[in-house]
Amino acid sequence: MEARRRDRLLKALDIEVWTRRDAPGTSPAADDAPVIDAPVERASYGAAESRAARMPPPRTPPPPANPAPLSLLEPTAPEAPAYVAPADWQGLADAVSTCTRCKLCKTRTKTVFGVGPTDAPLLVIGEGPGAEEDARGEPFVGAAGKLLDEMLKSVGRSRSSNVYIANVVKCRPPGNRDPESDEVAACRPFLDRQIELLQPKLILALGRIAAQRLLSSTAPLSKLRGPQHAYGPAHTPVLISYHPAYLLRTPSDKAKSWADLKQVHRFLAKG
Repeated sequence: MEARRRDRLLKALDIEVWTRRDAPGTSPAADDAPVIDAPVERASYGAAESRAARMPPPRTPPPPANPAPLSLLEPTAPEAPAYVAPADWQGLADAVSTCTRCKLCKTRTKTVFGVGPTDAPLLVIGEGPGAEEDARGEPFVGAAGKLLDEMLKSVGRSRSSNVYIANVVKCRPPGNRDPESDEVAACRPFLDRQIELLQPKLILALGRIAAQRLLSSTAPLSKLRGPQHAYGPAHTPVLISYHPAYLLRTPSDKAKSWADLKQVHRFLAKG
């Protein structure tokens, strides 16, 4: 009897306890949980920021252990060695006659090497062969060549005795156009060797194209005429005058050309 009363009492107490727990404001989570105010929240966020700042930056993947050599990725052709012209007159003439170093070789009839004694003190240089020069293989023939011969004769010079005549290019440019820079560059070793073998006392360049190509200048003929220039390692003296073909078209400038010829004569007369 006593045991049953005790059980009913315990049961009643248990119901009352659970009823109180379910009532608003009486749950242990509400009553017992610590109060976390705003400052605690900010402190926790700051701590997270500090941890993020201490974290190491992400690692960059390392490069491949054995990268392919550049030569395998982008093969390049070796540079062609500089052309060396033959060092004797006959070898040089043969090299010019068979030359294919520029596109002018495809349209030429004959190469125009040069003419005159190989110990001449005066070297006359023109721009390039014309139609008659291309047909005959000799520089300065036709009407312009005859005028040049008369000009040289007036100062005691001739291609047969004491003047060597050549051009900056040895093949005729089609249509008598100006020789292009790559064509002049291809022929330059031949001209340089001719000058080296001749060792002239003076070079006379005739016309704007010859003067500009020889001196690597873009100055007009009016600026290049008059002063003495120098060419090559030996600093060979150079004078500039009008081309005979120009004088045939503009006879009024023959007086200026005569003044240039007298300067040539005075220079060579000094010995």
